Amino acid sequence: VVERGGSHWFEEVADHLGAAYLRYSFTYGTVHEVDAIVAALGLRSGQRILDVGCGPGRHAHELARRGFSVVGVDVSSTFINLARREAPDGASFVVGDARRMDFEAEFDAVISLCQGAFGLAGGPGADDGVVDPDGVILERIVAAAKPGGGVAMSAFSAYFQVRFLEDHDDFDADAGVNLERTVLRGV
Repeated sequence: VVERGGSHWFEEVADHLGAAYLRYSFTYGTVHEVDAIVAALGLRSGQRILDVGCGPGRHAHELARRGFSVVGVDVSSTFINLARREAPDGASFVVGDARRMDFEAEFDAVISLCQGAFGLAGGPGADDGVVDPDGVILERIVAAAKPGGGVAMSAFSAYFQVRFLEDHDDFDADAGVNLERTVLRGV
């Protein structure tokens, strides 16, 4: 993974939200989520895990506390700095673009949770010529896993969001898109 600084569009989001991702309301389910992943993938303490799009490291931290060796990758230097600040033994973090990960068959499991990198690559201002950034991320995730290794991912669904519609939201069921407006920094 090539270390790179905060030029990605998501850096502004991370700068704005930053430590809010570590508040109890967001981290409440972490232990349960890690329990489910460990069980689903049949993981054992001591195994190596790659956390793609790790954000501030909540899953990586919990896995490391359970004795796993975890490498977290995120495009946001803000999130990586937060992750490193509270990192338990066994957790390390690197700033990097999931599309450019160069791991080859190194991990017993690869996770990308709570959107992680999937669905966020590219975006406004991206001029990287990648037609299918999610496809590239999936290829890099599979390449990072050892033969027989496990992969666990989650991706948000617009239909899931229907439960949380606000009066000012605009849900297009045919397109599966919820358009919402959130004011950041008074803009």
